[in-house]
Amino acid sequence: MDSGVYSTKELHQLGLTSWQIRHRVNTGLLIGLRHGWYATPTADDTVVAAVRAGGVLGCVSALRAHDLWVPPGYGKVHIRSTRHGAGRGVRECRGFGNHLPALTAVDPIPVALLSAGRCMTPEHWIAACDSALNTAGLTVREMASELSTSSRKVASLLDKCDPRSQSGTESITRVRLRSAGFAVVVQPQIPGIGRADLRIGRLILECDSITHHTGLDNYHNDRRRDRRALVDGWLTMRITYDDVLYGWDGVLADIRAITRSDRHRRTP
Repeated sequence: MDSGVYSTKELHQLGLTSWQIRHRVNTGLLIGLRHGWYATPTADDTVVAAVRAGGVLGCVSALRAHDLWVPPGYGKVHIRSTRHGAGRGVRECRGFGNHLPALTAVDPIPVALLSAGRCMTPEHWIAACDSALNTAGLTVREMASELSTSSRKVASLLDKCDPRSQSGTESITRVRLRSAGFAVVVQPQIPGIGRADLRIGRLILECDSITHHTGLDNYHNDRRRDRRALVDGWLTMRITYDDVLYGWDGVLADIRAITRSDRHRRTP
């Protein structure tokens, strides 16, 4: 991503000489943030703040900057410090293993994930990693190679990731249900209906989001799918973003009410 903040090395790679860099600073085309780092006048304010504070944008903030799914509760700016003394309101983050050099103003996804392994809850980290895997089209094994870490914590979390997941709420739902002992099928193909988010026996779980389920076409298609599923003997439960993040106990109780009576196992 291009945040508008560059190191001297990056500017040289873009073809600028040291004289041209100084000239652009003098004419206001570049702004010196600290030694070796510059920003354009239209640079991203959050990235500028991270670099001014003595580091680069990292961890959860970098994941958000890469347009990956990040849940609420991580509002402060997270930086990976490259020198001592971060500013107020800035959370300094460091990943597992050796301290990595800061090559860009926004850490790449693997480096950000390593830092986030310390800052995020396990299920939030898995959801963010699922988002990265799905966006980049990577397998879990390929992501493990990208992370290049010996951290047992990150390795154990990565084992629970799934690149097929289509949303953060779907990821968290999968992780919570499996930890509760349910056999969850991810992105199952349902005959006559198409692909669903999750399945437990004959219980289809659709993790709805405002972004993908509020358009008129989506509204009609969802109801058509639910009707077809019911005719064919499937049960459908729609779970919202708020249900997962703020009302999970109720969701789990409803799922258990269905599975306890084996309604999800009955054939039509």
